[in-house]
Amino acid sequence: MERSRIVPLLVMPAMLILVEAGAVLLSLPMQEAGIAAFENPSSVVNPLIFIAILLVFTAFLLLLIRFRFRRFIGIIIGVSIFFTFIYIFGAVAYVLTPDPLLQAAAVFIPSVLATAVLYIYPEWYVIDTLGLVIAAGAASIFGVSLDILPVIILLALLAIYDAISVYKTRHMITLAEGVVDLKSPILFVIPKRRDYSYRRDGIGAVGEGERGAYIIGMGDLIMPAVLVVSANVFLQGNRIGIFTIPAIGAMAGSIAGLCALLTFVGKGKPHAGLPPINGGAILGFLAGYAITFLL
Repeated sequence: MERSRIVPLLVMPAMLILVEAGAVLLSLPMQEAGIAAFENPSSVVNPLIFIAILLVFTAFLLLLIRFRFRRFIGIIIGVSIFFTFIYIFGAVAYVLTPDPLLQAAAVFIPSVLATAVLYIYPEWYVIDTLGLVIAAGAASIFGVSLDILPVIILLALLAIYDAISVYKTRHMITLAEGVVDLKSPILFVIPKRRDYSYRRDGIGAVGEGERGAYIIGMGDLIMPAVLVVSANVFLQGNRIGIFTIPAIGAMAGSIAGLCALLTFVGKGKPHAGLPPINGGAILGFLAGYAITFLL
């Protein structure tokens, strides 16, 4: 395989590791700041609420695409990204300083600047760098908000939904095409060549012909990281560094699942990422959990 194809395929697993490790590091300030998506982390209703919100939000975006209101999609995504930065920088500021004025400045100013940069200059390295922060922050929020069982249920449901939406209804492909056309920063872009520019070149039609870059949805890196954080927060026992063994197992399994997925991406067709990635994370977690009983 050509070097131009090998390097991007190595970058994606590295990005997954960065998101998972970053999410774990952010989990402590998230907990100290009291930031949580759900009031009761043990409730198995939480995954159903998550899926219901996802379905409604996806349907709304598809309607906007259908009736050619794509600019509203950019606005909605921009607002969502801005508030994600608010939570991330808010948690860090809460730990760093008790002064309310300094906290407000440390939250609002970088959130505005980061969001503005993403939309003013959406080059691939800007999207990827800030995307890693967004993904780690989102995974951390949901990871500290959901206990192990709800997370496993959520990952299993999302894997099924992703497979149906890509291979059967194909509405996720329609949504991906709309997002790519807008250059909205909710995906990662990995160039195939050095002179590539996302702003100038785009990536071509999704699933058709040779593209200038690989793309992977942000959710494909966020969801396995949620399990990693949950396993690190809600399980006690043997640790290697800051990670529990089940969390390390989930990381290893998700990377294995992503590598399995990448064996198919070179064919140029879209594939559902969550079935192998989430499945690998769950299996890796179970293996790590089993190992804890042997130590």
